[in-house]
Amino acid sequence: MRIDLHAHSNVSDGTEAPAGVIASAASAGLDVVALTDHDSTDGWNEAAAAAGRHGVVFVPGMEISCRTEQGISVHLLSYLHDPDHPGLLEEITKSKDARLTRAERMVTLLSEDYPLTWDDVIHHVAPGATVGRPHIADALVAAGVVSDRSEAFATILTSHSRYFVQHYAPDPALAVGLVRAAGGVPVFAHPVASSRGRIVGEKTYREMIDAGLMGLEIEHRDNPEEGRLFLRKLAAEHDLLVTGSSDYHGAGKPNLLGENLTSPDALARIEELATGSRVVR
Repeated sequence: MRIDLHAHSNVSDGTEAPAGVIASAASAGLDVVALTDHDSTDGWNEAAAAAGRHGVVFVPGMEISCRTEQGISVHLLSYLHDPDHPGLLEEITKSKDARLTRAERMVTLLSEDYPLTWDDVIHHVAPGATVGRPHIADALVAAGVVSDRSEAFATILTSHSRYFVQHYAPDPALAVGLVRAAGGVPVFAHPVASSRGRIVGEKTYREMIDAGLMGLEIEHRDNPEEGRLFLRKLAAEHDLLVTGSSDYHGAGKPNLLGENLTSPDALARIEELATGSRVVR
């Protein structure tokens, strides 16, 4: 059974509609796929309906953008939580509102040096999606400033750029607790992806585990092998789930559906632990 538990649609920063992600998963030979849009569950219903048409098992999920007190970005995957849980919903709404304000400020700064307007960026945002850096990157590509998203993020939109603006994101341990309260299964996404920026130390792992962290996404292209060895040891010591995935974004990233996979046993355990929502078969 081929299981990929990390994919994004145009509800956040992917390039395909939720139904398109499901269709692509079927074409890639996947049996199971999770939709894990950033801070949003708005694609769940469309994905669930498409899953039935394509014969793919659908796992409802979400990726929560977090930040430590040291300013280190942490991404937390949540599987099978209650999408209407008040506490979790309030926190991700704060994040989405902050993303919009941040994007507006970044576009203002960029427009001082590049042919870029807010309307240019909005053109690349799907209805109901939250504006983010990937959409700004797409607008820069369309304007001929950069060749693709990867170049935009490596240069103009890097966190070290003068155009970068920080936004609100919850503490990782807080997010873990909210996911658990919502009946979900929290899994630390690509924890040692040092190519993306600074990675957390022992203190953050300890705080997240104490708050109820249930798993680590280990098989991911951005986790170097030495980091995976550390994560496997940590998972064994604390009886944490081990997952693998593509982190698919359609044409937005080179990641391919199914390039890393999760075991059937890990998926079964996620289903056993979750109480907020169910896998769609």
